[in-house]
Amino acid sequence: MKDVIFGANILENLTTGMYQDSKIIYREYIQNSCDQIDTAIKDGTLKKGEGSINIWLDRERRTIVIEDNATGIPEKEFESTLLNIADSDKRIGINKGFRGIGRLCGLGYCKELVITSSSKGEKIVSILVCDAQKMRRLIDEHARGKKHTANEVLQSIYRFEQKKEKNVDSHFFRVELIEINSENTDLLDFQQVKDYLSFVAPAPYQSSFHYRTKIYKHAKDLGINIDEYNITLNGEPIFKKYSTMLKESSGDKYDDIFDIDFKDFKSEDGKLLAWMWIGLSKFTKSIPPKANPMRGLRLRKENIQIGKESSLQNLFKEDRGNGYFVGEVFAIDKELIPNSQRDYFNENEARTAFERELRKYFHEELHNIYYTGSTVNSAIKKIDSYNEKDAKFKEKENNKAFADAVHRKNELKTVKELKKEAENAQERIEKEKDKANNLTQKIISHIEAERPKSVTLNAGAIKNVKPSCPINNLSKYNDNERKLISKIFRIISAATDAKTAEQIINKIEEKL
Repeated sequence: MKDVIFGANILENLTTGMYQDSKIIYREYIQNSCDQIDTAIKDGTLKKGEGSINIWLDRERRTIVIEDNATGIPEKEFESTLLNIADSDKRIGINKGFRGIGRLCGLGYCKELVITSSSKGEKIVSILVCDAQKMRRLIDEHARGKKHTANEVLQSIYRFEQKKEKNVDSHFFRVELIEINSENTDLLDFQQVKDYLSFVAPAPYQSSFHYRTKIYKHAKDLGINIDEYNITLNGEPIFKKYSTMLKESSGDKYDDIFDIDFKDFKSEDGKLLAWMWIGLSKFTKSIPPKANPMRGLRLRKENIQIGKESSLQNLFKEDRGNGYFVGEVFAIDKELIPNSQRDYFNENEARTAFERELRKYFHEELHNIYYTGSTVNSAIKKIDSYNEKDAKFKEKENNKAFADAVHRKNELKTVKELKKEAENAQERIEKEKDKANNLTQKIISHIEAERPKSVTLNAGAIKNVKPSCPINNLSKYNDNERKLISKIFRIISAATDAKTAEQIINKIEEKL
């Protein structure tokens, strides 16, 4: 059998062709650093908590530097480790990365890629300089008919160097992306990169998210450690940006996460597949995405996000369901293996079981949670609307503020209609309470407790008393002016429906 030839196009598939978002390069390099920090802790090079991953963006020089203080690569292994592709010693289910292709991801986004490393106990710093621009040119030539093998391309763009290291105890691995492409300027945008890392990277929760204590305790009770690493961006620590406040698109607060709840997912034979936490709120509506970057149930493996915030959306009964929640699903089973793009898992029995258990919970429990919340909130609005309208009607009655009998009759009709809607709404609330389990009952109780008014309907009866005289409370106007105002109100009442007439008359009364 002849040798198999890999054409240059495979390098494109392993660089720009594999990733939809250029910022994914940060995830790939961070993932590799995390694995090496884990190794450094196991072999005693680092103590737990000493590992660090530092990222530096230089917008003026158009460079990115990603460096960790883990094991580094020994001098004798440096060339073979970086020359070989998809030949990693990492193992599925143990290491976060295992395919041996992540280091190539930066080649699609810069002019030159430089990898520098030193291992503890050695006086040598090993350097690999990659001409990324030349690689892209050779790939383009290959696509246009001038054939190159992947091996030929790599041999022509790689240059290995060495220099002396004074500190024999030094150990690090550094990746430098030099002269970022003009079309990839977003890689140098501090805020964009920070926002990306705040949910994708395996970072700690920010201290203001006080439910983190409950999350850690639940993981500990399961015998699981949530992998977290010290990651900085231009010296600023990265944290998961979870908070208890939910905001409108305008930025104003409209709700709070008042508690969190947990769910463990197990296979039919009792093996733990995954676990999750969700934030509990009043579930008044789908969470506005721009003002709430934490929106959605995010899928994580080894605490690194898999795909985007919508990765689990298709497991809901309705696509919109994911938008009502804040939370994380931590995949645990070793057979839940991220695919090469890390946007979901490879197809296998573990994934089938994972999807089956999550879909059942999402279709039943989670769907019921946001549906109940929406139903109760809507019902309460109808009750409040009636109580408010009834109070205004009685105030006008007491102040003899109706324009005439027609005006009063129209408003009375509206009040009666709203009362009927409110009574039906109260019945819906009671029905939801009757069928609610402990979790949904907890949410209903919170919704009721947070109301500015009581859920109880206004008990005052609407009496068919004699109509009051027209506009007697506008004392600063003379008789002719008040008659004119009354006439205008009558015209409005006769010309449009009761609700619209009321809105117009109320607005005129405010101005008068």
